[in-house]
Amino acid sequence: MKSPFLALVSFCLVVFTAPALAASLAPDMNIATTLASLVLVVIFIVFLAWLLKRMKLPGIQGADGALKVLKQLPIGQRERIVLLQVGEEQLLVGVTQHNISLLTKLEQPLAMDAQPSGDFANHLSKLLKTNDKK
Repeated sequence: MKSPFLALVSFCLVVFTAPALAASLAPDMNIATTLASLVLVVIFIVFLAWLLKRMKLPGIQGADGALKVLKQLPIGQRERIVLLQVGEEQLLVGVTQHNISLLTKLEQPLAMDAQPSGDFANHLSKLLKTNDKK
């Protein structure tokens, strides 16, 4: 919520103060230079908003750490299997372009700091095989 509000306030501030500031700094500046400067500032603000969104900072998103993506395993161009930490539970979720579905809830959570990344795929295939037998 803060980022769009901050961008709107910054935009309004620039829109209302840029012409007066430009006129006071250089009285011979024409309207095209003023508008070009304004467009440049607006593009800069939009770029900063996009950059903040891409950085996924926890303070900006408002996340308290209750939901974390631990691992992702791509299985197609836009499909992947994601291991989520939700509080004390770990969930295995399938993500496609149009759907997100719960595959299984792990009874025994995986210790992520002691587990190498290649081992996740092996463990995942074992879990899927054991769930198919049930």
